[in-house]
Amino acid sequence: MKLIQSRDNPFYKGLKRLAESGRERRKTGRTLLDGVHLVDAYEKAYGPVESLIVAESALAGGEIAAYAEGRESVILADALMRDIGLVDTPSGLLAVARMPAAPVAVDLEKDAILLDGVQDPGNVGTLLRTAAAAGVKQALLGPGCAAAWSPKVLRAGQGAHFALAIHEEVDLAAFMADYRGTTAATCLDDAISLYQADWGGAVAWVFGAEGQGVRRELIALATLKIRIPMPGAIESLNVGAAAAICLFEMVRRRAA
Repeated sequence: MKLIQSRDNPFYKGLKRLAESGRERRKTGRTLLDGVHLVDAYEKAYGPVESLIVAESALAGGEIAAYAEGRESVILADALMRDIGLVDTPSGLLAVARMPAAPVAVDLEKDAILLDGVQDPGNVGTLLRTAAAAGVKQALLGPGCAAAWSPKVLRAGQGAHFALAIHEEVDLAAFMADYRGTTAATCLDDAISLYQADWGGAVAWVFGAEGQGVRRELIALATLKIRIPMPGAIESLNVGAAAAICLFEMVRRRAA
């Protein structure tokens, strides 16, 4: 095992670039995974990661030490692991991994979530995780969304990426126009209660940016305009919470 203690080390500088630069990730086709769960989920889906990086203090024992035992690893001084800045509290385990190839085409007949300008990495990861948990198989991200394969989105997704076909920079309006199921947009104006709405077959759920919501252009294209009844004193929900309510109402109906 090799111990890296200097910020001038070329390997460390490469990790730092992957953590901070979407351009670097696109150019190299690689990203960073944080934590045992995420690394393990990636390897079960795609095979071994390219490099395993362990914080020096994590070798003292515990889950990370056990996971790294017998594997070729790079040891990173704790201060350098923190300085990578991937998350506020590093898990102590990173991996460099190739990003899977983008799916060739969207499926116009299967369930989907459509993300319209969702910029917060935590929200994008949460939405992907919720969709995967609800059995949705594809996610379409429009322009302006946080990059799906960025380390922070991956961390929030907790393995959801490996259960979804993820399409980025999608023309959501064109997809909705061609979709052969029901398109449902969350909004307030002229919307029907989620619990009264009627749909059947495949559904493409449209969730909008923090604050602005779904763009009017997409709302106009939606087969269903959905609102979530909120009898309490709060006027709106976080987009991740709204998506969970909608997607699991779909799960509940299908199970019934």
